[in-house]
Amino acid sequence: MIAVALTFILLLLLGMPVGYLLGLTGVVGMLTISPDGRFLSMAPERFFAGLDLFTFLAMPLFILAGEIMNRSGITDRLAALADALVGYLRGGMAHSNMLASVLFAGLSGAATADAAAFGNTMVPAMVRNGYTRPYACAVTAAGSIIGPTIPPSNLMVIYGSLMGVSVAGLFAAGIIPGLLICLVCMAVIAALGRRLGLPKKEGQPSLAGILFAFRDGLAALVMPVIILGAILGGVTTPTEAASLAVLYALVMGMLVYRKVGWKDLGEMLVRTSRITGVVFLIIASASIIGWWLTFNQIPQAIAAAFLSVSDNPAVIIALILALLLAIGMFMDINALLIILAPVLAPLTVSIGMDPIHAGIMIVLALNISLMTPPVGACLFVLASVTGERIERIARSLWPFLLAELGVLLLVAYVPSLTLAIPRLLGLTGN
Repeated sequence: MIAVALTFILLLLLGMPVGYLLGLTGVVGMLTISPDGRFLSMAPERFFAGLDLFTFLAMPLFILAGEIMNRSGITDRLAALADALVGYLRGGMAHSNMLASVLFAGLSGAATADAAAFGNTMVPAMVRNGYTRPYACAVTAAGSIIGPTIPPSNLMVIYGSLMGVSVAGLFAAGIIPGLLICLVCMAVIAALGRRLGLPKKEGQPSLAGILFAFRDGLAALVMPVIILGAILGGVTTPTEAASLAVLYALVMGMLVYRKVGWKDLGEMLVRTSRITGVVFLIIASASIIGWWLTFNQIPQAIAAAFLSVSDNPAVIIALILALLLAIGMFMDINALLIILAPVLAPLTVSIGMDPIHAGIMIVLALNISLMTPPVGACLFVLASVTGERIERIARSLWPFLLAELGVLLLVAYVPSLTLAIPRLLGLTGN
């Protein structure tokens, strides 16, 4: 076990890509079980078995749909709608950024995609209108985690597929937490607006302007309705709904807006393949580590260690959140989810948590770690897109981080927030 831990830490410090790091660490783990290499034949078997889930097909399809809609200029249309609704407030463009993240969430399902899209569009626009670049990046980073919280969400697809939890139920449970994140972040913007001297647009909102922006962005707003309506209504599986989303995006991008051509489609397919390949490599490699953990009964040992501290559910939940947030500061969240979900999910069941409630809590904690240094993926994306330094973004980010941690605690300790919609739709047994 020590050899496996040392291998993992050494390769991590050397900066090896996460997919290779997990695979090599898993191979070392198998050698510790049987030094003669008898178990090594299981490595390729576990590698491919880790991807042998039909639901995983939804991920590249959601990514492709988001790419097409983004290339069609949907991001600008949604930003215009958000600005028409809240742009007249103090810090209006910051409020618009946050609201646009909610609207864009139904298209991408990935925080880094949202951060990249708004880093290229909203951040420069905010800077031109008097906001500092670090603050504009901080608002964008805080809003980016709304994407993988409000469905569709790639993390929810992974968690539901691995743990046998209803993906539709997880999607339904993510709606209220995602909206709460938006509301608390907008409250932070409003509370600090005068102190930070945030700009305020002249004039009052125009009903005609709102209606025009709504008409212009209606096509984008229909897509989440198609996805969620089909899944939550039991008409399609998540994978089938993702296929419908791609078809809808193609029709809008190529025939309605006429901003996507065959050449663009080829580029987007290549980009989707690259993104999917990285995620799937991590999933496949992490399944080797997962097998090693199970063989050595490490999940049971961790559960016993937690329960030895206390058998109070509130304390156990606090320990789980602390573990996820701490490790999430240093490790890719896809790999972390695959490794820790089989460890933590049985522990949450043992203290009486609903599987959907536990899944949303775990996913939200990992989403928040995307915006925490030193390895917050959204911070790196924004730094690379805007040229801003990560430490300057992080200094402006802390009020939003504290607010989102408050939402995480509400989600963890008030189950009705996440389970209200799944119960209404009959997607949970409790």
